[in-house]
Parts: sequence; structure tokens; C-alpha cells
Amino acid sequence: MTASGYSVEAEGLLKTYGDKRALDGFDLAVPSGTVYGLLGPNGAGKTTAVRILTTLIRLDGGWARVGGHDVSTEPRQVRRRIGLTGQNAAVDEIITARQNLEMFGRLFHLSAARARRRAEELLEQFTLTEAADKQPKDFSGGMRRRLDLASSMILAPEVLFLDEPTTGLDPRGRSEVWDAVRSLAEGGTTVVLTTHYLDEADKLSDRIAVVDQGRNVTEDTPAGLKRAIGGDRIEVVAAEAADLPAVAKTVARVASGGAEPETDAEERRVHAPVADRVPALTEVARSLQDAGVTVEDIGLRRPTLDEVFLTLTQQSEDKSEAKSEDKEESAA
Repeated sequence: MTASGYSVEAEGLLKTYGDKRALDGFDLAVPSGTVYGLLGPNGAGKTTAVRILTTLIRLDGGWARVGGHDVSTEPRQVRRRIGLTGQNAAVDEIITARQNLEMFGRLFHLSAARARRRAEELLEQFTLTEAADKQPKDFSGGMRRRLDLASSMILAPEVLFLDEPTTGLDPRGRSEVWDAVRSLAEGGTTVVLTTHYLDEADKLSDRIAVVDQGRNVTEDTPAGLKRAIGGDRIEVVAAEAADLPAVAKTVARVASGGAEPETDAEERRVHAPVADRVPALTEVARSLQDAGVTVEDIGLRRPTLDEVFLTLTQQSEDKSEAKSEDKEESAA
């Protein structure tokens, strides 16, 4: 752990490619020993940020430290403290899993004996012992990705960067990789995870930064992000479309802050945010029953990370468009 308590820190990162700004004032602070998710759509700047933080490309502005060392002035010290698993597997498909890990150990200047011992440790840690003498070309996607993760852990790095680690995997493969990531975090490794899968960020991350158009939109725990767009919601599915106005009127009485209920006519669904969960649900159910309105379903739910993501990125897009319009007006 660094003196600051953060394994990764960045402020005002800039990276341009021609007229395009891949990063535009990107900030980051990753607490040591946590899984930190960078969540955003394709092209948001997540991979560019990881490439800068792992010293693969140079930044054009701002500063960043990993493991307490500056990525621009101390790249060697940074590389000694990190592991990186990119979007494409780096393992050799022809030699066995054990031989792959021993080869990586030798490339990291371990002795032959130490490389063999480390390979055995990693095969056990990533549940690959039974497949140790098989070729990765015969592995499932999840197994191949776990081997890739194991190869990046040869020197047990302080910080492991995972760039879209489950892209292209089936549900079982994704679950296998998630288990491996949780195991790494429990062992004290700080994990920085980029993903555009909302469920992945939700299940794995202690904290999440939503990234869009090269900058941070917001940062919080998964639960905190969900609370930020309205907390609990009451949801009623009417049996008959003709009853939707009556349902909406009833739901409006319990909606927090005088919010207008949202109605989906196709699904016969009405929902709105509520402050008092159980009393609101009880009142709506009783009122609808007294009015003779039949419902197919009624209940409380919390916002999903999908809803958070769509809300926040839309707000970011609106602000960006407003800024562009202001510039055009100033120029005119």
C-alpha cells in the first residue's frame, strides 16, 4: 500500500489522436486492495487510460502514479509493480499450460526451479491443475482466460489491470473468470477492471467510475450509483390497458417528491420512485383493490446499473452538446 492509501492515482489525463481527444481531463483514485471498475461504452477512453497507466503509451497532459511511482518519469518502477491482461489472450496455444507459465517465469528472470514452483502455485490457484499438461488450444474460453490471468500473476503484482477480461466468453466462461478475479482481490491484489458489461461491474467492483467521452461522469459504489438516480421504485402491471390511468393516478399519490409516474402502455406497466417502501406498497395495493382494479403484478425494486449507466451517459452527452453549442455561439 502506498502512503496515500491509493494504488492508482491520476489527475487531468489528456490523450489526443489527431483531432480526437481519447482522454479529456480523466481523474482516478483507486484504493489499495480493491476491485475498481472503469465502466463505459466502447470508445469511452477506458483502454486508453489503462495503456497510459501501464506505461504502454505516453500521456499528453496531466499526471498519473501507480504503486507510488510516476508513469512518465519512473516507468520501470511502475512495470515492476503491475500485471496486465489485455483483450486478447497472450498464451501460446501449442505448448501446455504448465509450459506456458514456466516460460513466462523464465521471461521474468526467475530461475528454472523457481519458475516451476511458481507455475504449480498458479495452476492450483486458478483451478487448472487437471489441465496442466494440456494445450490451451483445447481449452474452453474461460479456462484459456484463467491461464492468461495466471500468466500475468507470475510476480504477484501489486496492481493487476484487466482490460475487458470476459469479452467473447459464454456465461460459464465469464463466471470462471469472475471467480478468479475475486480470488485475486481476496489475496490483496488491487484490480483495475475495464468493462462495458454492467452485470460484471456490479458483481465484481467495490467502486465504479462511469467513463464517457474521455472523462469521468461519476464515481461511487454500485449501491451508491443506484441510489443516485432515485432509490426504490414501485412498479405495477395492470391486467387491463384500460386501467392504466387509474393505476397511474394511484401511484402518483405515493411517488416521492411529486414525481410523475412513468407508463409503458405496451407492457401495461406503471412505475415511480418512492421514499417509504412498505407503506407506499401497502397503500397502492389497498387503493387498487378498493377501486376494483385487477393487477398482474405489484412490487418494489431498486434501479439497475443499466438504468444508472444510461441516465449518467445521457447527462454527459447533453452537457457535451451544450458545451459545443456555446463554443459555436462564441465563435459566431
